[in-house]
Amino acid sequence: MVKNQDSGQLSERRAEMSDRLQSATEIAIRLGLVVLLVLLCLQILTPFLGVIIWALIIAIAADSPFERLCSMLGGKRGLASAIFVVAGLLIIIVPAVLLTETLVGGAQDFAEQLRSGDLKVPPPPDKVAEWPGIGERVHSTWLLASENLQEATTRLKPQLVAFSRGLLSAAGSAGVAMLQLAVSLIIAGIMLKKSEGRQTALRAFFRRIAPEQGDHLAELSAATVQSVVQGILGVAIIQGVLAGVGFLIAGLPAAGLWALLVMIAAIVQIPVTLVIIPPVLLGFSVLGTPAAIALAVWSFVISLLDNVLKPILFGRGVQVPMLVIFLGAIGGMLAMGIIGLFLGAVILAVSYEILIAWVGGDKTAPEPANS
Repeated sequence: MVKNQDSGQLSERRAEMSDRLQSATEIAIRLGLVVLLVLLCLQILTPFLGVIIWALIIAIAADSPFERLCSMLGGKRGLASAIFVVAGLLIIIVPAVLLTETLVGGAQDFAEQLRSGDLKVPPPPDKVAEWPGIGERVHSTWLLASENLQEATTRLKPQLVAFSRGLLSAAGSAGVAMLQLAVSLIIAGIMLKKSEGRQTALRAFFRRIAPEQGDHLAELSAATVQSVVQGILGVAIIQGVLAGVGFLIAGLPAAGLWALLVMIAAIVQIPVTLVIIPPVLLGFSVLGTPAAIALAVWSFVISLLDNVLKPILFGRGVQVPMLVIFLGAIGGMLAMGIIGLFLGAVILAVSYEILIAWVGGDKTAPEPANS
C-alpha cells in the first residue's frame, strides 16, 4: 500500500515537473520570438531611426512656441504645422544654399585664376613671423607663395590633396545631414499637429517602465530636451551670430564661414577660443591695428559668454541637478554623436529620477526594532 502511494506521488511529481518544463519551454520560445521580432524591426527601421528621433526631439523642443502659434491662429493646428515646417525649411535651406554658392564660386574663381596665372598672393606682413609657435613657418610658406606660387603649390600638393578630399567628404556628409534634417522637420510638423497623441504615447511608455512615476518621467524627458536646446544649442546660436556680426563689421574675409565654425564648436563643446584665435590672427594681418584690437576684444567676450549663459539656461525648468543633465549631454554626444546631446541627457535624467525614487522607497520601510 505504501509502495503504491510512493509510486503515485512520484508520478505526480514527474507530471508536475514535466508541466513546468513544458511551460518554461513555451515561455522561452515566446521570449525568443519576441526578441527576434524586436531585432528584425530594429534592423528594418535602422535607416529611419535617426530621422524619427530628430523629429521627436524637434517636436518636443518646439511644443511651447507651437502652442502659442496655434493660439494666434485661432486653434488651426494644420495651418500652424505648415507654417512651422516651411519656416524651418527656409532657416535650413537658405543659409545652406548661400554658403554653398559662396564656397563653390570662390573655389571656381580660385581654380580659374590659378590656371590662367592671374592669381597673385600679397607678401605677408612682418608681424606674421611673430606669431607664437607657427609664425616663422607660416611666414616662410606665405612668402614663397607670393614670390613663386607654382613652387609653393607643388610643395604643398600632398596637403592640398588631402584637404580637398576631406572637404569633399565633409560637403557630402553635410548635404546628407541637411536632407535628413529637412525630412525630420516635416515629420516633426506632423507630430506637433497631433501632439496630444504623441504625449499620450510617451506617458504610456514611461508608465510601463515606472507605473507610479510614468507621468512625471514623461514630463521630465520633455523638459530635459528643452533644457538642452536652451543650454547648448541656444548658447551656440547666440555665440555664432554675435561672432558673425563682429567678423562682418570688421570686414574679415569669409566672415560667415568663421561664424559657422564658432557655432559648430560651441555645439560639440570644443572651447570656442580655439576656433576664434585663427580669425583674430588673420584680423591682425589684414586689418588695421584698431580694428584688429576691437575684433580681439569682441571675440574674447564671445568666448566667455557660455560661462554666463549656460548656468542661466541649462537645466531651466528641470528638477534634476544641472550637473546630471550636463554630464548626460556631453557623455551622450561622445558616445552617440550630436543626437546623443539629447538622448544622453534624457537617459541620465530619467535614470537619476528612478534611482532617487528607488533609494527613497527604502526610507519608507519600517526600521528594525532595537533589541
